Amino acid sequence: MGKLKIVTVLGARPQFIKAAVVSSAFREHFEEILVHTGQHYDPNMSDVFFEELHIPNPKYHLNIGSGPHGEMTGAMLTAIEKVLETEKPDFVLVYGDTNSTLAGALAASKMLIPVIHVEAGLRSFNKAMPEEQNRILTDHLSELLFAPTQTAVKNLHREGIHQGVHLVGDVMYDGILHFREIARQKSSILADLGLAEKEYILCTIHRAENTNDPERLKSIVSGLNAVLEKIVLPLHPRTQKYLQSYGIRLADHIQVIDPLGYLDIVMLESAAKKIVTDSGGIQKEAFFLGIPCITLREETEWVETVENGWNTLVGADEQKIVGAITGFNPAEERSDYFGTGNAAAEMVAVIRNTLKN
Repeated sequence: MGKLKIVTVLGARPQFIKAAVVSSAFREHFEEILVHTGQHYDPNMSDVFFEELHIPNPKYHLNIGSGPHGEMTGAMLTAIEKVLETEKPDFVLVYGDTNSTLAGALAASKMLIPVIHVEAGLRSFNKAMPEEQNRILTDHLSELLFAPTQTAVKNLHREGIHQGVHLVGDVMYDGILHFREIARQKSSILADLGLAEKEYILCTIHRAENTNDPERLKSIVSGLNAVLEKIVLPLHPRTQKYLQSYGIRLADHIQVIDPLGYLDIVMLESAAKKIVTDSGGIQKEAFFLGIPCITLREETEWVETVENGWNTLVGADEQKIVGAITGFNPAEERSDYFGTGNAAAEMVAVIRNTLKN
């Protein structure tokens, strides 16, 4: 009998970064087939991206990267179904909360292939977010639910999901511990940009709720423009497009740079004084690295980072943004909500144990 076969469906850059850690742990025990839906076009996801993170190239590229949510999810569902008919895997694994996640889970579930959901149980309790819809539906389709935190486990139990739930810790914590060291050795981004450690604020803005709403984007930029701190802003193409179309100008103390590779971003995060972001992943990485985080949203799935005092939610409120950049300083020690950095190994153990039983 050959190795257990797992098809892993990926569609966005953060999912590939998580897969770098998980796939490395899987290789010894399982045959893993990577499927890239193409959901997020990212110019930084070149061959170099796969090489520097030691990710095997996906076997399947579906190239489904645009269109309304329903159309995109439907196209992915059709294409993933064909892959599963060809590969006949024992499990399908999906990460997080993208349309690729839901399409992978739906395709597998309809073909009676057990679904593994990594980052199960996260809730922002805002069903207007497509991500919230995707993660809820995926959890209810999954056989094995790998929860990153105790809060995520409680969320699943509250929805009546008890079977197959495993608290394994956060795979992104595995990743940041591993890649932080590689970034220190390989990244020259601080020297390239002429930056000194702890003398700048790192900012990222990419969520549609902030970029597509002219009033929110104007208010966020007004807050950034009003502080006298040096701010480094890797500019997402969508954000750049809307800044131009709304005629919003950035002040001179904001250093705009092109989107970066993962190791450069990790280096910038770890050397920043504070981080201002609307990214779920960067909120967590800030917490793991011990950098105060100011989140440009009204809610977050990562409630633990807020409860522990290392993350503050400011929405798009100009005054709150200014106040947090100038005055937000966490007082408490960080708690180990997210495990010990051993989540991928825990997942391997659970999958193997599931097969035995």
